[in-house]
Amino acid sequence: QVQLVESGGGSVQAGGSLRLSCAASGYIGSRTCVGWFRQAPGKEREGVASVYPRTSNAYYDESVERRFTISRDNGKIAVYLQMDSLKPEDTAMYYCAAGALPCLRADRIVYWGQGTQVTVSS
Repeated sequence: QVQLVESGGGSVQAGGSLRLSCAASGYIGSRTCVGWFRQAPGKEREGVASVYPRTSNAYYDESVERRFTISRDNGKIAVYLQMDSLKPEDTAMYYCAAGALPCLRADRIVYWGQGTQVTVSS
């Protein structure tokens, strides 16, 4: 059984930065995408960034490209999301997630974390 635990959310002003962390326990194979989704009130959950360990390819939603960076630590089975130049529209609950390709599709996710809130004020 895989468990994903997020940390690092919080409140920040527009233009600021936050770093999210996800610690995973259990077995996650190299063919499993691991990454981040978010859900704002009244909106569907959407893929933000994910990494496919087998190829080390990283995938980003176009709304966060060049602002967010996903990285992983294989030794700790951890995934991180560095979020820079944050905008009010980035406000959402952020979830660590693991699942199958395509990496940014919510319906392909098998495991979800509990979520961590990110709030960006203008």
